[in-house]
Amino acid sequence: MQIQVVKSKIHRVTVTGADLNYIGSITVDEALMEAANIIEGEKVSIVNINNGERLETYVIKGNRNSGEITLNGPAARKVQRGDIIIIISYGIMDFEEAKSFKPSIVFPNEKDNSLT
Repeated sequence: MQIQVVKSKIHRVTVTGADLNYIGSITVDEALMEAANIIEGEKVSIVNINNGERLETYVIKGNRNSGEITLNGPAARKVQRGDIIIIISYGIMDFEEAKSFKPSIVFPNEKDNSLT
């Protein structure tokens, strides 16, 4: 049997922008992506701490160490600049493998989204 488990999480990161006219996705600082083991194009769930909204989209790479977290396209209607969100990706694996799997979880600085 295979199950879906949390693979990666960027916990409590601050939204730096919302671009309604972009074609879609979430732009994430490349350093945060790397630290959380998330790749460009990967499907992610977004949970907005401020308003309880939940949505799914895919990741595009932002400039490294920029702190950028921008919701694009229709997702921009679900957030505001300054909102705190959680970005979660999931993996599918065998039940036994999942028992010992350790997800990559990142806790960035909420003020500038840095890893320090």
